Amino acid sequence: MATSEENSGLFPIFILTILAIPLVPYTILKLCRAASKKAKPIHCDCSVCSRSGKYRKSIFKRLSNLSTCSNMTLVLLWVVMGVLVYYIKHISREIQVFDPFTILGLESGASDSEIKKAYRKLSILYHPDKNPDPDANKYFVESISKAYQALTDPISRENFEKYGHPDGRQGFQMGIALPQFLLNFDGASGGILLLWIVGVCILLPLIIAVVYLSRSSKYTGNYVMHQTLSAYYYFMKPSLAPSKVMDVFIKAAEYMEIPVRRSDAEPLQKLFVVVRSELNLDLKNIKQEQAKFWKQHPALVKTELLIQAHLTRDTAALSPDLQRDFKRVLELAPRLLEELMKMAVIPRTAQGHGWLRPAVGVVELSQCIIQAVPLSAKKAGGGSPEGNAPFFQLPHFSEAVIKKIARKKVRSFQDLRDMTFQDRDELLSQVAGFTAADVQDVERVLEMMPSLTVDITCETEGEEGIQEGDVVTVQAWVTVKRGNGLIGALPHAPYYPFHKEENYWFLLADPNLNNVWFSQKVIFMDEAAAVTTASKAIEESMEGSGASPKETSKGVREAVEKVKAGSRLVIGKFQAPAEGNYNLTSYLLCDSWLGCDKKTSVKVKVLKRTRAGTRGAHMTEDGPIAEDGAEEEEENEEEEYDEDYESEYSEDEEDTRETNNKGAANENGRHSDSESSESEED
Repeated sequence: MATSEENSGLFPIFILTILAIPLVPYTILKLCRAASKKAKPIHCDCSVCSRSGKYRKSIFKRLSNLSTCSNMTLVLLWVVMGVLVYYIKHISREIQVFDPFTILGLESGASDSEIKKAYRKLSILYHPDKNPDPDANKYFVESISKAYQALTDPISRENFEKYGHPDGRQGFQMGIALPQFLLNFDGASGGILLLWIVGVCILLPLIIAVVYLSRSSKYTGNYVMHQTLSAYYYFMKPSLAPSKVMDVFIKAAEYMEIPVRRSDAEPLQKLFVVVRSELNLDLKNIKQEQAKFWKQHPALVKTELLIQAHLTRDTAALSPDLQRDFKRVLELAPRLLEELMKMAVIPRTAQGHGWLRPAVGVVELSQCIIQAVPLSAKKAGGGSPEGNAPFFQLPHFSEAVIKKIARKKVRSFQDLRDMTFQDRDELLSQVAGFTAADVQDVERVLEMMPSLTVDITCETEGEEGIQEGDVVTVQAWVTVKRGNGLIGALPHAPYYPFHKEENYWFLLADPNLNNVWFSQKVIFMDEAAAVTTASKAIEESMEGSGASPKETSKGVREAVEKVKAGSRLVIGKFQAPAEGNYNLTSYLLCDSWLGCDKKTSVKVKVLKRTRAGTRGAHMTEDGPIAEDGAEEEEENEEEEYDEDYESEYSEDEEDTRETNNKGAANENGRHSDSESSESEED
């Protein structure tokens, strides 16, 4: 029975150990993450963002940020651990090792007379005839009498002095650290023990496995439904115009699960009237177009109307139920757009290329959603290929303001950015009628906007040129500069109700053929991960090229310095195509800002593979070069869609077909010349 009680006393220690093993490291990890957060604000502090309340640090908001499920669970588990520690400390006083000398109040090695004298004194205090207290009676029988018997019996005393126990040497014992009532097999306790073992050892792991498998079978690692990815993959087309990307985007299974209530019918009808001009309806057959629109699945209609209401900034009249659905739609948007982007650049062709046109359309839609700018505002006009859309992301700007500054020959957003502070202040205050506070808000946003540069190379590692079938390594250093000196920052997005980090997409593409050769997502918020990635990539590249350890170490240090200065390394591989000169374009697209994207021309010359394996070929003398302005416009002209607006990066399909036909004719001519020369030699 004593052994059973001792094992039962170990049960709290067992539970405490099981809790402490995962809880202590997880707590340390969370504290380290909290301590590593920069104190410097990385969000916009203009008056518009301040009024939105998204970054307001009120007491309620701080408490709501702290009272998350994970934090509350963490605190609860620490409270349970504290209770267990107190309980263990309390029962440790009750469960003591049997020591007869200590019980009788004697020192070890006391004589028989001293033992009898101490026993008589304790008998006067605890004997049942002298003290009627039940606890005193229990202590006298279980402790005092047992200790006196152990010390007066010669054999018991000898065993205690030699082995520390009156019964002699004790063998190795094993027990179960379970509560006492579970170890008592009399009555129903045996069944309780069986149920406890079955529940903890079988049912609990089974339930966890079922929940995990059911969720993993429904969602991907990015918490997007597999059904959504299937729909995106099916509806994604190579000729998908940017204006049609919305139709694919709203077909996500997550949006289909948003409830459509009867009470939503009237508010949605009113919302339809407000945003009707943004729905790409054919005005010649407006009645048929409206009927066709309302015949869609109700969830699709609701989702598109809510998104269009956000783009046109007409959400104040939404009912409370629609406001909740509206926030849910916007909360899911960045995650779904990222997966839609992956479906656009996933290898589709025989050469393993993705599609450029829909990829650009996805990024444009993301920019408009984050900045709450209508898609129609991207229609080219006024001397700007990107339309008026970039102006609308600035605070206090409207159509009237844009028309006023256009009279001063500020027709593009880049013209406004290139102006000096004094000229811009004079323009906005005198022409647009801005106050000093309004001008300061504009300057703060412009300081937050990134300026991008790209340094890109394409080469075959260990060789002097690129030949057919080579594995070509793309290496690009992407650099971000801001007026306020920040590297990673949250964009100015007062109308988007959630925190959104900037993400960039690097695409190496052939705009004439609508092919994406290589793509990669670039993040500037996580500097530690960027340092690790760049160091590892540079080290592997230099070791593969035969560099010495000293040179490799120097290259890694330079890469780390570049990352800390605001650059990120993009590195990847693709297989070289057939022999020829390829005019590619690298696109660096931001998913949060309008008018900040960067295009760079890259010329790649692929030589015919030599039979003997000698590599005497060289890349074009210019190498991968960056071109801007007129040269870029001459090579890549904008495509004229029949849709409502044009994409900034769209290409002319007719020019593409003519270029391909000319290339094929030139290729045939080269083949015929080669055959005629061979016949002359024969």
